[in-house]
Amino acid sequence: MNNIFWIINTVLIIIILAFALNWLWQKIQEKRVGGRLTQKEFEEGKRKAQIIDVREKGPFKKKHILGARNIPMTMFKYQYSEIRPDLPVYLYSDAKGLTLRAANILKKNGYTQVYWLEDPFDQWKGQTKASKY
Repeated sequence: MNNIFWIINTVLIIIILAFALNWLWQKIQEKRVGGRLTQKEFEEGKRKAQIIDVREKGPFKKKHILGARNIPMTMFKYQYSEIRPDLPVYLYSDAKGLTLRAANILKKNGYTQVYWLEDPFDQWKGQTKASKY
């Protein structure tokens, strides 16, 4: 009986440690990449920026930020060069981890003005567009 409790406690500690390390990794990535924007800051600067939605095509077609272009994260490594490096880039998705990965790819490839929406897209209160298909 003591062995079962010891195993359960060990597994729980490992799970908690994994979550803590994941959280810490995201914080380190945020600091390294920089550029987190609130909804208000995103809305104020989006007219002068390239807005990139890194979600897959299905969710993008269903609903996206007005003026956004879709480059799914699964294709981002191959299509990021379609983004102009001389203009600010505003990224967003449903998960911060995806957005930070996209921001890292851009930063590693010489993009200097990379920003991302700090909230997930489902919390977006600004203008959106839905596909008719």
